[in-house]
Amino acid sequence: MTADRIRSSLVILYLVLFFSYLFLPLIIMTAATFNTSRFPTVAPWLGFTLDWFKVLWNDGAMWTALWTSFLIALGVIALAVPIGLAAALLLYRLHSRARTVLYAVMVSPLLTPGVIIGISTLVFWDRWLDVKGGIFLTVIAQSSFIAAYAMLMFMARLQRFDLTQEEAALDLGASHLQVFRRITLPYLMPAILSAAFIAFLQSFENYNTTIFVRGLDTTLTVYIASKVRTGLTPAVNALSVIMIGLTILGAVFYEVIRRRELSRQESVRRRAVQADMALAAG
Repeated sequence: MTADRIRSSLVILYLVLFFSYLFLPLIIMTAATFNTSRFPTVAPWLGFTLDWFKVLWNDGAMWTALWTSFLIALGVIALAVPIGLAAALLLYRLHSRARTVLYAVMVSPLLTPGVIIGISTLVFWDRWLDVKGGIFLTVIAQSSFIAAYAMLMFMARLQRFDLTQEEAALDLGASHLQVFRRITLPYLMPAILSAAFIAFLQSFENYNTTIFVRGLDTTLTVYIASKVRTGLTPAVNALSVIMIGLTILGAVFYEVIRRRELSRQESVRRRAVQADMALAAG
């Protein structure tokens, strides 16, 4: 065997192992959803059934937990995205030695364990401001580190931003608010949507921080963890299958929108080139 063939075989083997590691547990979990066994397993296979989706549908506690997680995620988006945007704009326009210190402070929540964030948030808000645990405190605790994710996404987008556009608008008489609303904000809109999506996912699947500040409210991750301790059934697998399906549908929808936008831009570019050629020929 030649060196190229050995290298190609190793790459193929690595890809097979990598994707097996990623998707094999999901495949097994999905298969267990349709097994009549009351335990989430595919062996032994006792028969095909859809009853676990009915059990999931009739689980009122799960739907309450899902709604609570959804409300918390929306609150985190409303709080973490504006904070991350403000922090990114500040760091982008700051050109002093304090920029490094501020950056380290703003990124530090990402390096702090979620347990520490949850406990410190509970101690501060409960003992000093007499705010008990619940949805509000969960939003505060999660936003304290999710805002850092949003900030990093905005900073990455701002690295390609041309400040001369803002300067030209200011020279033409626009106010700072008009410049932000008509130039900066539209440019950052893709990053804002991405940051909102990441904030939603980070909030929805968070457990370490939420467990300390949730109070009497139960989120979906806490509910699933309690089911693992008290007795897990394939109904949880059914919920996972539904969430995987929604994720795939969302990815397909995004890809269709993206391709349509690329096609529209290409058509606009083609028409512009044709117009320039027509003017040059005339």
